[in-house]
Amino acid sequence: MRHDDERPIAANALERVTWALRRAEWAVQTRKDQRLRPLGIAAAQYTLLMNVRSDPGLTGAELARRLNVTPQAVASQVARLEERGHLERRSHPRHRHVQELHLTDAGLDSLRDADAVIVGIEELIAEKLGPRKTAQLRTLLDEVADVVREA
Repeated sequence: MRHDDERPIAANALERVTWALRRAEWAVQTRKDQRLRPLGIAAAQYTLLMNVRSDPGLTGAELARRLNVTPQAVASQVARLEERGHLERRSHPRHRHVQELHLTDAGLDSLRDADAVIVGIEELIAEKLGPRKTAQLRTLLDEVADVVREA
């Protein structure tokens, strides 16, 4: 490892927009995990279940791409959720080696409970920011996502 590199690191590196976004995400994820823990579900599992609910029949590979995680990470979470009876795998109608993911009734019940917790967190944020700033934040975050995707 070289330590004699002359390239500077900006003095305000931790004050950049990307660090502010990351700090906000850490805070939200931490709160989600804290509030979801009593339900026996992690924030990552909530996200996975929400995606399967919105698009039934996703494969593990599709889910990994959508969530920007490794297929192994998805497989691990799917196995846990399947053991709890929240997800089931079904054979793809045309590709016998492909397994589709579907919510079970128990999974849908757990997702509803978890979503109520997430709504509570979002309401807390919206209450603190107020309607105008909440709408503005949503618009700005959507714009950031668009700018980064287009870059």
